[in-house]
Amino acid sequence: MSITPLMPVYPRCGVRPVRGEHCHLIGEDGTRYLDFASGIAVNLLGHSHEGLISAIQQQAATLMHVSNLYGSPQGEKLAQWLVDKTFGDTVFFTNSGAEAVEAAIKTARAYHQNGEGGEKNRFELITFHNAFHGRTMATISASNQEKMHHGFSPLLAGFKYAPFDDLEAAKALIGPNTAGFLVEPIQGEGGIRPASVEFMQGLRKLADELDLMLVLDEVQCGVARTGKLYAYEHYGIEPDILATAKGIGGGFPLGACIATEKAARGMTFGTHGSTYGGNPLAMAAGTAVMEAVANEEFLASVTEKGERLRARLEQFIGNYPELFELVRGKGLMLGLKMKIESRPFYVHLRDHHQLLTVAAGDNTIRVIPPLVIGDAEIDEFFDKLSAGAASFKVSEPA
Repeated sequence: MSITPLMPVYPRCGVRPVRGEHCHLIGEDGTRYLDFASGIAVNLLGHSHEGLISAIQQQAATLMHVSNLYGSPQGEKLAQWLVDKTFGDTVFFTNSGAEAVEAAIKTARAYHQNGEGGEKNRFELITFHNAFHGRTMATISASNQEKMHHGFSPLLAGFKYAPFDDLEAAKALIGPNTAGFLVEPIQGEGGIRPASVEFMQGLRKLADELDLMLVLDEVQCGVARTGKLYAYEHYGIEPDILATAKGIGGGFPLGACIATEKAARGMTFGTHGSTYGGNPLAMAAGTAVMEAVANEEFLASVTEKGERLRARLEQFIGNYPELFELVRGKGLMLGLKMKIESRPFYVHLRDHHQLLTVAAGDNTIRVIPPLVIGDAEIDEFFDKLSAGAASFKVSEPA
């Protein structure tokens, strides 16, 4: 047998973590890594947060799973947190970001199509170039990235693609089949690219004028990552539907689709479901995360640390003009855009300096540390980044 027991769909590297301590990962060989990747923006409270661990332990010893045929005190509590802290009126819990986006797509379509006199032709969502919405059939279809389409044709119909941050291009795609827009306020996989205020407010205005759904994918940029609980708050707008995941469970699998009462009018009994979505164990994790981050003091600390990290990065890149072009992002969701292919540098930092970051599109290195970093971790980050830049050879292979 030549295939590996784990299906070979990931290009796994030699880092093999077996333990986590605050903002560090420890490999099975004892190597200690500074984690400024956070499981790709998941471990927002680090790897040993007492409140999160305690909540999971206590719930695991009490009740882990029951069917959604029964009432859910745990789910009701977390849903109320999200309703109170966001634009939304109702929540559907999932196990992942892709599932949350799937639920958001269905909610947008159902808004137009379900019920008496439903507009069955309103099923298309306008999405944006270089977006990443997940790996399911619907979510790869929602992206224009051909590398994700290869081998999975035919794609799901119902998506049109416009250049990111181009309001006029999006407007030009609106037609009789349009149900709404699906957009990341800050593209993550696409290279930490924040949308402009004019673009986001323009989409909101178009949606209001034409009775379209504005659907936000905040799987990566949500849950305090940018210094706001959700990134839409930076733009002075509210969406109709929002997909959230990653950080909301702090490392435990959890996602959610949040919607207004109006937007959710088509999501009635039997239209959607999930065996594991909203299980008591996930709800305990999500509630512990919200209790930690959904307050002004914590959000202000993310903003302050993000501004400090960004300022030091902008100063740092001036020392290596042959490597780095600019810094972009918000809060502790920052991107270091390079003038060369970024992946070899990301590998160099990981393998030679024990600094974990994440590569992204547009030759960008994602800097997405746990939101609980302190001065010691920031100083260690720059020590490792500086050593990595000084020792990096541009011709070095990935």
